This record gives sequence, C-alpha cells and structure tokens, in this order.
Amino acid sequence: MKGFSNQHLAFNITHWILHLFSPYLYISQKFTKPLFMIYEFLKQTPQFDETNFVAPSADIIGDVTLGSESSVWFNVTIRGDVNYIQIGEQSNVQDNVCIHVMNQTGPTVIGNEVTIGHGAVVHGCTIKDRVLIGINATILDEVVIEPDVIVAAGTLVPPGKTLESGYMYMGSPAKKARKLTDEELASIPKYAANYVKYSRAYQQKDTYDQNPFYTK
Repeated sequence: MKGFSNQHLAFNITHWILHLFSPYLYISQKFTKPLFMIYEFLKQTPQFDETNFVAPSADIIGDVTLGSESSVWFNVTIRGDVNYIQIGEQSNVQDNVCIHVMNQTGPTVIGNEVTIGHGAVVHGCTIKDRVLIGINATILDEVVIEPDVIVAAGTLVPPGKTLESGYMYMGSPAKKARKLTDEELASIPKYAANYVKYSRAYQQKDTYDQNPFYTK
C-alpha cells in the first residue's frame, strides 16, 4: 500500500490488539518506568500500591493482594483466579516464580519478610513470616510452613506437610535437616530487607552515584 509505512502498520496492529483485549487486560504505568500486566478476573483485580515494585514482565491475575514494600520480579506469574492470594509486607517473589491456588479449597497465603527464590513453585499453601524458599523449590497443596524456616534449593514439599519453626528442610520429599543457627535465623529478614532496597532502586526512589550492591 503506497505511503503506508511499516511503523504505521505496527502501530495500528498494536492499537487493534489492545482494543480487542481491553476488557480483560490492564497495562499499568502507575510507577515511573515499569510496564507490567495486571489482569482482572471475574471482577477481581489485583491490589497493590506505590510501595510495591512489579517488574515489567510479571503477570498478576485476579484476587491478589500485595502488602507494603513487597516486590514481584521478572517473569513471575501470580494467578489468583480460582482462589485468592495474599502476600504480606516486605516479601519478595523472585524471577520465574509461579504462585497459584486450589479451586475453592486452597488459597495461597504468604506472610511478612518472606523470600521466594528464583523458579520456585508455590501452590495452594500457607507460608508464615520470615521464611526463605530456596531456588526451584516446590511447595504443594495445603502445606503449612511455620515462621523462621529455610527450605533448601530444589526441595519438594509434598501436599499437607507442616514444616516446624526453626529448622532447615531439604530433599524430595522434604525432610527436617537440622536446626537453624542464630546467624541463619537473622539472615532471613536481612534477605527481605535487601530486596526492599533493590525495589527502591528499580523504582528510582533511591539513587546512587555508583552501584552500592557490589564492588569490583
């Protein structure tokens, strides 16, 4: 078509797609820079505020509530469609995590100062305050993790299991490995506090002349 540029064509295709899906898809530009996907499901829309960092590639769907200063990182999916998801304050959901629920019977409730490591799967369970979920761990239906627990990387926690406060768990299926040291217990809220700092840097609320998180 004469005089019809590729740029113009791309703009019109994008406009048509957004118009088609606009009843279901919200593209939020609430913060300074990020562009992320927030989906309404059956009239339930995720709830969060300006203290929360949500990465550009994260998807948050339905009945999801984020507590103050919690963060959701790159390529995360939090799908509160067939039940609700609550995440407390100063918790972080790291890259490639999937959080889902059980139909009718199993919400996912996550406490304060919880760190969920990269690639973990969290499904229809309860994670209380000050818990560290290691990289690629899997937490299944109706699990209860008491406060002050570390779940080692790659651990599989089978349905219905309760993890006792003050211990490290590891393995597939998860087993109590040993009691946490005082240093390890103190490290759990420190991990959470670090992610609050990272969030503020990403949101440009805190600025630095040089990167303060490492030195060469």
